[in-house]
Amino acid sequence: MNQHDRLSRPAVWALILTGAASFMAALDNLVVTTALPAIRADLGGKLEDLEWTVNAYTLTFAVLLLFGSALGDRFGRRRLFMAGLATFTAASAAAALSPGIDALIAARAVQGVGAAVMMPLSLTLLAAAVPAARRGMALGIYGAVGGLAVASGPLIGGSLTEHISWQWIFWLNVPIGLALLPLARLRLAESTAPNSRLDVPGTLLISGGLFGIVYGLVNANAHGWTSAPVLTGLIAGSALVGGFIHHGFHNANPMLPMRLFRDRGFFGINLASLLMYLGMFGSIFLLSQFLQGVAGYSPTQAGLRMLPWTGMAVIVAPIAGILSDRIGGRPVVVAGLALQAIGLGWFAMVLSPDVSYAAQLPALVLSGIGMSLFFAPANNVLMSTVTPADQGKASGANNALREVGGALGVAILASVFSARGGYETPRAFTDGTVPALWIGAAAVALAAGLALLLPRRTRTATAPEAPDAPDAPAPVPVPLPAKTPAAR
Repeated sequence: MNQHDRLSRPAVWALILTGAASFMAALDNLVVTTALPAIRADLGGKLEDLEWTVNAYTLTFAVLLLFGSALGDRFGRRRLFMAGLATFTAASAAAALSPGIDALIAARAVQGVGAAVMMPLSLTLLAAAVPAARRGMALGIYGAVGGLAVASGPLIGGSLTEHISWQWIFWLNVPIGLALLPLARLRLAESTAPNSRLDVPGTLLISGGLFGIVYGLVNANAHGWTSAPVLTGLIAGSALVGGFIHHGFHNANPMLPMRLFRDRGFFGINLASLLMYLGMFGSIFLLSQFLQGVAGYSPTQAGLRMLPWTGMAVIVAPIAGILSDRIGGRPVVVAGLALQAIGLGWFAMVLSPDVSYAAQLPALVLSGIGMSLFFAPANNVLMSTVTPADQGKASGANNALREVGGALGVAILASVFSARGGYETPRAFTDGTVPALWIGAAAVALAAGLALLLPRRTRTATAPEAPDAPDAPAPVPVPLPAKTPAAR
């Protein structure tokens, strides 16, 4: 690396601090999955309680993502980044100290609030600290750190759970957060966005709407689909989401301008992303428990056996970026979704109480390749569907929809699992998991069909110097090609 390729000292500090924050938040998307059986054994709780230990984080993260970015633009990005980091760190300690499952769910929700403020601002602060000529390299490293966190999440969670205790998946964040806070105050520059506005009505509408829908789905089997709490949640939630869509069309400065969805490429890639996460994240929620509760692996062994899926991005994502540059994003995205759907379908066909790991391995590899082929080209396709002025909101909205898809996936697939099986015996667990995996495979296959809506050729979109509302890493971020800084 010659002198012109090196980052300045402030840029290096920004990369270290924002990368470490990204690692923590991305890790907490999947680190809890391999700890779920231990949490259930220690704190008790039903299936819907386990769902909320995952969804409480992803849901608050998703619905407050764009609002967190706007808060930083208005009141100071460094100040709000530190506030989000402090909230995330304190909530991690509260999760580790939780005396019961309800307290753990509450702490996870507060963790999501902290991440929603911290994560988009980490990207803004990094973009501001790095010169435009070096930004691609810096964002590539930033994305690789997030990819490493996701790849290692099940393994780290399993190892800590097995060799120390499940509480340490949360204690791990505390010393990192405490070390980052004073360094952020000393090493990051403060900045704001002139004339920035907060969309409080939009935030309240989408937050209440998504909570109502997920609440109804999570509790449907426990209370019945026609019970008053479930029907109220589903109907009121849908009405509030409808109000958010209306608000996005008619408000002068909405957090998500609905006019963007008039572009078929933007509509297609966002709906495909939501369905991809619905099928993938919901499946990981069940399969990580299957590996321990039915296949009999320890938490560490289960985390290691998930690596052909979660870790494949480190190998395949750079290849996916090269392929999309040469042949266009649409065929790579469609191929990735198709392979992910086939992988989930393969799981559904081979799963049984006595299935061997060798029989599951092809499904793990196919799912990992498919996931990795999807993400980097999908980000580039997304950026090509909007003008530079809208790239910040577009990328933030896409990542919020991915998080929403993950929350819905856990709720829907767990609902199918509960209706057809349960935790009573290995056979009951398998009987519930198989139809849930078919639903997941169908959702990702539908996403592949929607990806065919993407334009054959995409226009080149130049990234703005400082995105107005940059996105946060999704549940499965990947290393990015250095020449596509707008991809994140």
